[in-house]
Amino acid sequence: MKKIVIATKNAGKIREMKAAFSHLPVEVVSLASFGSLPDAVEDGATFEANARIKAHFFCGETGCACIADDSGIEIAALDGAPGVHSARFAGVHGDDAANNAKMVAELEKRGLDASAADYRCALVFEDTDGTILTADGRVDGTVRLTPRGEGGFGYDPYFYVPRDGGEEKTMAELTLAEKDAISHRGRALRELVKQLERYFGK
Repeated sequence: MKKIVIATKNAGKIREMKAAFSHLPVEVVSLASFGSLPDAVEDGATFEANARIKAHFFCGETGCACIADDSGIEIAALDGAPGVHSARFAGVHGDDAANNAKMVAELEKRGLDASAADYRCALVFEDTDGTILTADGRVDGTVRLTPRGEGGFGYDPYFYVPRDGGEEKTMAELTLAEKDAISHRGRALRELVKQLERYFGK
């Protein structure tokens, strides 16, 4: 059975991958299984480049096949920013409140109360023999100054998507099942699963 390390210590992502790959001849493990490892230097200009960097780095560090992801939001009015810098837009990695406050301030600076935007996710699988598979997911929506919803994380309360009947909901207002059906990560993961099924002859 092929061991695949997921380049994250996020328990939610690990559970998601385990469920998605449960029908494949693979054992999914997290980086936490390998003790203290250095961080990959994510200096790519695109989501795919960063995911490739992480997959290659941790494949080498662990000696196992690896899957890595990189994701973020691209806001049209900000010329595609924050893009690959989404998690550290305000300067501190993973500070959702500060990142959202900066996004709102940047829109207000331009006299805007909304902008077209998209969420992107790149997933990269690298095997120990150098085989690489890539998948990309995207969801288009609108960022607005007013947050709604208690779910999700990151920019979700500000990211509005059209629903049935023309109504808009934020990603933070959707159920987990609704979000997975349309999310950038959900779409990328389903595409990668198809490629892994072919790769493993399933």
